[in-house]
Amino acid sequence: MDKVVASAAEAVADVPDGASLAVGGFGLSGVPNVLIQALYERGTGSLSVVSNNCGAMESGLAVLLAAGRIARVTGSYIGANKEFARQYLAGELEVELIPQGTLAERLRAGGAGIPAFYTPAGVGTQVAEGGLPWRYDGSGGVAVASPAKEVREFDGIQYVLERGIRTDYALVRAAKGDRHGNLVFGKSARNFNPLAAMAGRVTVAEVEELVEPGAIDPDAVHLPGVFVRRVVALTPDQAADKRIERRTVSG
Repeated sequence: MDKVVASAAEAVADVPDGASLAVGGFGLSGVPNVLIQALYERGTGSLSVVSNNCGAMESGLAVLLAAGRIARVTGSYIGANKEFARQYLAGELEVELIPQGTLAERLRAGGAGIPAFYTPAGVGTQVAEGGLPWRYDGSGGVAVASPAKEVREFDGIQYVLERGIRTDYALVRAAKGDRHGNLVFGKSARNFNPLAAMAGRVTVAEVEELVEPGAIDPDAVHLPGVFVRRVVALTPDQAADKRIERRTVSG
C-alpha cells in the first residue's frame, strides 16, 4: 500500500517513447514540473500528451515541447505559447483542439470507465462536422483533418458523441498526499489534476507535503488513492517553486 518512490526519476523510469500522458495543470497552476523535468532528463520522446495547454513561459510541458519530445497534443488552449503555435503551423506537431469542458469530461469519463457520452458542445461546428486541421503539411495545407462525429437528437436537442480518454500514464501535482496515494489539491491548482489522474492507467503524483495514512480527513480527500500508483515527495524548494504567469497590481 505504500506508494512512495524515492525520486521523480524512478517514478517515470518505465515511461517509454511513444507513450500517452494525461498531464494536470492550467497555465502555471498545479503543473507537475518535477515529473516533467525527470522525463526530459530521461530523454523520453514521441509522446502523445493530453493536457489543457502545453506549457507556458518555458516551463511545464513547454520543456518537452521545445526539445521536440512531443508528437501529438490533445488540448483546448494554445494561448501565448509561440513555440506550440509554430510547431503546429509548421506541420511538426499534431494537435487536436477541443472545447475545454469537453476535454474535462472526456478525461473524467475515461477514468470512470465510460467509453463515450453525448454533449451539445460543438454541434453545428467543425468539432462535430469534421475538417479541423489536426496536422498541417508545412506549406499552409492540411495534412490530417478531424473526422466527422456522430450527432444524435435527444428531446429535440442535437448532441455530438465524444469518446472518453484513457492514457498510458498520468502526471499530476497535489498540495498534500499520503503514502496510500490519497490526494488533496490546493485551490485553483485542483483544475485538471483529478481528471488527468483518473484517466491514467499508471498515475504518478508529485506532492508538496507527504503525510502518513490517516492524517487526511477522508471527507477532505479530492482524489482517492485507488487512482494513484506512485507518489513522489517534493523537497521544500521544489514545493515552493510556483511561478506567476502574469503579475498584476492595482493602485
